[in-house]
Amino acid sequence: MSGGSAIRQIIAPLAPLRRDPHSAAALDTEALIGERASVAEDDALAGEGWAHVTLLRDGYTGYVPLAALGEPVEPTHRIIVPRTFVFPGPSIKLPPVAVLPLNGEVAVLPHGDEFLRVRGEFGEGFLYAAHLAPVADWPDLDFVAVAERFLNVPYLWGGKSALGIDCSGLVQLSLAATGVDAPRDSGPQSRTLGQDLSQGQDLPQREDLPRYGDLRRGDLAFWPGHVGILQDAVTLLHANGHHMLVVSEPLADAVARIRAATGHEPSFRRLAL
Repeated sequence: MSGGSAIRQIIAPLAPLRRDPHSAAALDTEALIGERASVAEDDALAGEGWAHVTLLRDGYTGYVPLAALGEPVEPTHRIIVPRTFVFPGPSIKLPPVAVLPLNGEVAVLPHGDEFLRVRGEFGEGFLYAAHLAPVADWPDLDFVAVAERFLNVPYLWGGKSALGIDCSGLVQLSLAATGVDAPRDSGPQSRTLGQDLSQGQDLPQREDLPRYGDLRRGDLAFWPGHVGILQDAVTLLHANGHHMLVVSEPLADAVARIRAATGHEPSFRRLAL
């Protein structure tokens, strides 16, 4: 069959979405277990082990391994820690068979209280119950606190997990953990998230940050192709290619370094959370 489309679900813990249908192609983003995708039904690509998909959550399009896709199952729970192990049985002494990322969604099967039973690409496994919450619950209300859990995670272009993450992935993933949808890339984020602090406000100036206004925790700092999260008025948390890590550093240091490298100044946006 060719030319149609179908809805499928990510059953791998983390599925790479690549620009072209081969494993050496650029990684554009990652799809988390439980995400749904519109899949182009193309026999030629299927024979090569790839599927062309559009992720329903943020509209990203690319190629994922065919083995990472399964039939949709309504999720019941969501991962609420940066990473959690899947065990082959209800015991932490067993060797893990997989690792699931923050915001991954699973359908829990009947079992006991300490462990929850799930299925995925890894087969059947058991998750520590305290690392999950029902999909309708949002235990995290401070997206900055969520982002701070990723401190020192390696920078990975296209990454969206504690194994590796990029600047806009950190923002999207952290906001999603508090129930707020956000675009995947920093460009759309800079146009759609919150209010532009340079427009329509008479902001006081800070002596330690000339030309910048009354910044606060949770504000977003944008440069062309980059975004960071303000931990407070003078401290920036961001995944970046300079450190190749998620780092917390003085905002003034990041501003000066990026200005010297690119000539660009930041803009700031404030979320209504």
